[in-house]
Amino acid sequence: MRLVVATCTATYSGRLDAHLPQATRLLVVKADGSVLVHADGGSYKPLNWMSPPCTLTVSVPDDERAALGVQEVWTVQHAKSDDRLVVELFEVHHDSAHELGVDPGLVKDGVEAHLQQLLAEQITLLGPGHQLVRREYPTAIGPVDILARDPAGGTVAVEIKRRGDIDGVEQLTRYLELLNRDPLLAPVRGVFAAQEIRPQARVLATDRGIGCLVLDYAALRGVDDAGSRLF
Repeated sequence: MRLVVATCTATYSGRLDAHLPQATRLLVVKADGSVLVHADGGSYKPLNWMSPPCTLTVSVPDDERAALGVQEVWTVQHAKSDDRLVVELFEVHHDSAHELGVDPGLVKDGVEAHLQQLLAEQITLLGPGHQLVRREYPTAIGPVDILARDPAGGTVAVEIKRRGDIDGVEQLTRYLELLNRDPLLAPVRGVFAAQEIRPQARVLATDRGIGCLVLDYAALRGVDDAGSRLF
């Protein structure tokens, strides 16, 4: 990755035209070929950028641009379109290159897969006497997150979401309709489990006879000790 802090202008042409007047900015050239123009603000979003596949060509300015103080011209041309980003550098304050290596990617904590694993390990959160049948129970329309048995031997299908919306209830409803056609499983009742269940989703689930379970991720992980709370 190359990092350049420079006083520059930037002009984008192609699907749209945009111009950044002269100011000091951060120019980022990544190993994948992308070029980004950042200001000292605006959070993570660049002011302008060119995504790969593209090529960066560095050239000296013509006499007219040189007379205005331009020291270097970057032309970033997209390989599959007419989109072009032209950056004119007036003064370079910093220029460095860094080998970052292969990034392992973002590892998210508290995603649905984690919630599913933790609930499967603590299946009695569905109620005393519940037993896990399996995770990712296959059906013709997709896997059910958890299939369990209640103390009476009845089948329980659990759909898990981080945020419980109406779409999740609808999804579980389709699973229940299919599972209840199997005489080896029927009758099958549903449980909609999420870290947060929106009121509309709870109303719809209750109307369809589906139970709701709010999951406390910290408590599932054993991080939150409810017995030590003052309130």
